[in-house]
Amino acid sequence: MKLISDVRLLLLSIWLGAAVFFVAVAQSAFAVVPQRELAGAVVNRTFSILNFGGLAIAVILILTSFIGASTFKRASIWVERFLFLVLAAACAGGQFVIGLWLSMLRGQMGRPIDEIAADDPLRLKFDTLHNVSEWVLLIGMAAALIAFFLISNRRYVAKTTATNDPYDFSKEFKI
Repeated sequence: MKLISDVRLLLLSIWLGAAVFFVAVAQSAFAVVPQRELAGAVVNRTFSILNFGGLAIAVILILTSFIGASTFKRASIWVERFLFLVLAAACAGGQFVIGLWLSMLRGQMGRPIDEIAADDPLRLKFDTLHNVSEWVLLIGMAAALIAFFLISNRRYVAKTTATNDPYDFSKEFKI
């Protein structure tokens, strides 16, 4: 059971690290690449990898939450599963809904986004969807972080509630 819990924490931390790294890559790409369209293509491709990875990891974590679930509190397990569903929904929504809409808007614009006027309706929709995409990623990261602490704390609590507690001195002082 400890091995499964450790692997689950590892998967979750890999995705969280990738998400934090993605934020840095996105900012760096737009700061370094001379053409913003090329930077956007790099960020879009990297975001797809992050979303598909997050979706796969969330499904694996939901499925593995059923292994040994009877040894922990039911509420804790269901909160964990809910958080993984939020992570999966954030990744799926970011990839298949928001990403598709952004792609359609870029196609409708017909030229680079920077050449579109700031008050153009397509540009305003694009900017709004981009902000929504950022919030969806943030929600997925928050759910993953809360689930990480929930799993790691539950593992600690489960380990210390064993019958042979080294700090239980009640048996030592009986007369």
